[in-house]
Amino acid sequence: MTTTVTESNQVSIPPDIAREFDIHPGTRLEWAKAGEGVITVKPLPDRGELARQLMGAGRHLLKPGADPIGDLIREREQDDQLDQADNRR
Repeated sequence: MTTTVTESNQVSIPPDIAREFDIHPGTRLEWAKAGEGVITVKPLPDRGELARQLMGAGRHLLKPGADPIGDLIREREQDDQLDQADNRR
């Protein structure tokens, strides 16, 4: 397949390649030199996909029974109580 670079350095992606690699408007592409006269292009996952990939990634570091969200909520409630006490003075 051959495409032509426009005056503004834009390139059209052939439709069958775009479908196969799920490339659509807004997809970010990573360009890299891969040797003498060779360029590689890699579609990057969108933010939603990155978030899905990272979801729960650090759970193995938690101690059994740990509740980091609950801890954070309790800490913020304590901070709010301290702020309210400071404002009363």
